[in-house]
Amino acid sequence: MKKRFCALASLLLFVTAGLAAPAAASDTVLIGISKIVAHPALDAIEKGIQEAVRAGYPDARFDTQNANGEMSTASSIAQKFKAENVTLAVGIATPTAQALVNALRDRPVIYSAVTDPVGAGLIGSTEKGEKNIAGISDMTPVKAQIELLNRIKPIKSLGHVYASSEANAVSLAAIARQVCKRMGIKFIETTVSNSAEVKQAVQTIAGRVDGIYISNDNTVVSALAAVTSVAHKYGIPVMSADPSSAETTPVLAAWGFDYYKMGKATGRLVVRILDGEKPADIPTLFMTDASDVDLLINLDVANELGLTFPEDVIANANSIIEDGKLIRR
Repeated sequence: MKKRFCALASLLLFVTAGLAAPAAASDTVLIGISKIVAHPALDAIEKGIQEAVRAGYPDARFDTQNANGEMSTASSIAQKFKAENVTLAVGIATPTAQALVNALRDRPVIYSAVTDPVGAGLIGSTEKGEKNIAGISDMTPVKAQIELLNRIKPIKSLGHVYASSEANAVSLAAIARQVCKRMGIKFIETTVSNSAEVKQAVQTIAGRVDGIYISNDNTVVSALAAVTSVAHKYGIPVMSADPSSAETTPVLAAWGFDYYKMGKATGRLVVRILDGEKPADIPTLFMTDASDVDLLINLDVANELGLTFPEDVIANANSIIEDGKLIRR
């Protein structure tokens, strides 16, 4: 009888161990992270993800990849993650998230910094995720950004350069177009297919615009220095949606998300899924806290252009560049 009891206990233990369960904090998991291009904002997301995941899973390993702005490379990275059987994959920006979703059907894919996940075909509704898909949107306040530029310098014609291959950039261009129409501003747009085309694209419109608006378009943001070099030559102010890149590139102002905080939020979402939560039950997360958004103003650029920031804008700025120095508040 004792032998039969021991055998039964061993069988129960084996069956219990075989049941599906969330990964334990001590388990080693492999997270694949694919970003469309390297620039300060996306690099900050990548850093935030790793820090947040390691807080819950200290032994987690990461395979971090950069598609260098090429969709074919993004697809190759997705196949690489599939071959090495990653536990979960994170796509930073729309093109890499799309590539991962297309290749990895049998494991979770988390999107981060995707402006319009529905329009990008990642999910059917922001009210919920899909079977293996959930994530965070970085829908930027386009109207407020253009209105701020118009306050600093009244704009009659606004230039906009965006990547026609990025679904997020196309969606934001449509919003900017409508905002300008309602404000009575002429909208002059031009598209690029890669970052090498950005400088020439800006040159084609620089003589016809009073200002330039750059959304959180990864292709163009990665070449932001080319935008500002042309803008400086023509005396045109640049409003950017990416404060991270604006710390080292002379735009007049940048108003957008703290992408490191977005990375941390993405990492916490990864942990929730590793802990057993179903992606399908998680609606799209939006960074809606006031503390999630940063405003950077560049007093040096303003002086060069003969412009003055309103007092309330100065008071609300999180970061100010003056005399070549970055002052954080």
